[in-house]
Amino acid sequence: MHSANEKTLDLSLTDSAILQVKKLLARDQRQGQGLRVGVTDGGCSGFSYKLDFDEEQKPDDIILELDGVTIYVDSTSAPYLAGIVIDFVTGLHGGGFKFSNPNATATCGCGTSFSA
Repeated sequence: MHSANEKTLDLSLTDSAILQVKKLLARDQRQGQGLRVGVTDGGCSGFSYKLDFDEEQKPDDIILELDGVTIYVDSTSAPYLAGIVIDFVTGLHGGGFKFSNPNATATCGCGTSFSA
């Protein structure tokens, strides 16, 4: 049940990203923790994405449940993450989480930095 003041956010993870998050949670024995998605100052384009695991929500968090994975997003990062799709890709030269951000006005080659 949603409370009247609950905030929502249009953020999604692909099936591949959800599977990878579940694998990492199991590998690191972090069952019950959630994925914290955020934006921080820095990076070659002005902002960079931040992914981490967290045991509990913070007072200003927006909380999403995606296929059994809890996602925490702080209210400061939320405007930069609206509409974003997080994917997990593998490739010849390694893999990682890839962010597709419709709000970014510029990105750089590292794939984790953007400007808005």
